[in-house]
Amino acid sequence: MMLQEFGKRARKAAAVLNTLGCTEKNRGLRMAADMLVRQESAILAANEIDMDRARKNGMSQGLLDRLALTPERIKAMAGGLLQVADLEDPVGEVLYMKKRPNGLMVGQKRVPLGVVGMIYEARPNVTADAFGLCFKSGNAVILKGGSDAIESNKAIAEALRAGLADAGLVEDALLLITDTSRETARELMRLNGYIDVLIPRGGAGLIRTVVENSTVPVIETGTGNCHIYVDESADYSMALDIIENAKTQRIGVCNACESLVVHRSVASEFLPLLQKRLSEKHVEIRGDEEACKIVSEFVPASEEDWGKEYLDYILSLKIVGSVDEAIAHINKYNTGHSESIITSNYANAQKFLDEIDAAAVYVNASTRFTDGEEFGFGAEIGISTQKLHARGPMGLKELTTTKYIIYGNGQIR
Repeated sequence: MMLQEFGKRARKAAAVLNTLGCTEKNRGLRMAADMLVRQESAILAANEIDMDRARKNGMSQGLLDRLALTPERIKAMAGGLLQVADLEDPVGEVLYMKKRPNGLMVGQKRVPLGVVGMIYEARPNVTADAFGLCFKSGNAVILKGGSDAIESNKAIAEALRAGLADAGLVEDALLLITDTSRETARELMRLNGYIDVLIPRGGAGLIRTVVENSTVPVIETGTGNCHIYVDESADYSMALDIIENAKTQRIGVCNACESLVVHRSVASEFLPLLQKRLSEKHVEIRGDEEACKIVSEFVPASEEDWGKEYLDYILSLKIVGSVDEAIAHINKYNTGHSESIITSNYANAQKFLDEIDAAAVYVNASTRFTDGEEFGFGAEIGISTQKLHARGPMGLKELTTTKYIIYGNGQIR
């Protein structure tokens, strides 16, 4: 019953948000951003409670990094809201208007989805990002974070709602579910009539559970078993720089590189260089039998390694004989997120771009760029790895739908 009450409040808030102009929404975002900074001490204190519990529970270093908040990260959250405020409002955009032979003017207009539900794991910054994008696109949002970040999420949500109150706007634009039980999550997945779309953001297990159990339409924001393929014409220095960045710059994120594919013709020269570079970052490389014969420090890979998102200082490595074999391996084991080729061969680059099945495909660049801000969308609510209705970083436009608007002057059929 508690969630049904949340649903009613969210629908009421969504109706109000649908009437707001861009100026009002931007004022709400700026006041919410200001309140995040003003309540920094309370947010950090709440986060420390979550961090202490996570350390005692043996959380991995990658997930601890996702969970941790610092003054800089709080400022970044606030900055994300300010960036969203500066973005063009997609709501109300008329995509086209055409006159029919009978005189009717038929057009299509961009409108909010309505109420967005989101289930996510130990990333408290998602609380602010999801709110900001949903609010700017005219949607109310019901958030359910994981138990690992519950104190942080509560403190952030309180600050955001206080900012909306100061702006004289509807606080229920953001509703946070504080019951972290699985039963409540399953109830949220079945909140038809109240939630228009549900977005899971987290590990493979969470996403699979939501997809299999939800009766509300779901947009999958996928896990990231992201590959980098080192082609036979690759520049070694470039490849090493890109791999080091993609693997080690931040290990606990979905766009980090988890798997390498290397062309056989360069393996004997390139793999020792790779081992030397990544050993400095304490990365364990799990290679196939051929790779392990070239570099004795490699750990033998199992079949499970090819499809694994480690979120850790571990990398799988497969040697292949052609770009076609590389594409086949990547398409078999990837999660549809981000894939990259390092090459000087234009034909191979184009083939990779055309044939890799993923939301983002790169030539000679790190997979770490798959991000709403890096793509110029502001903060993103997640990286969609499905093909309907959004794919890739989900910004403001992806949180809207369309409706047809028709002007007549008395026409009947």
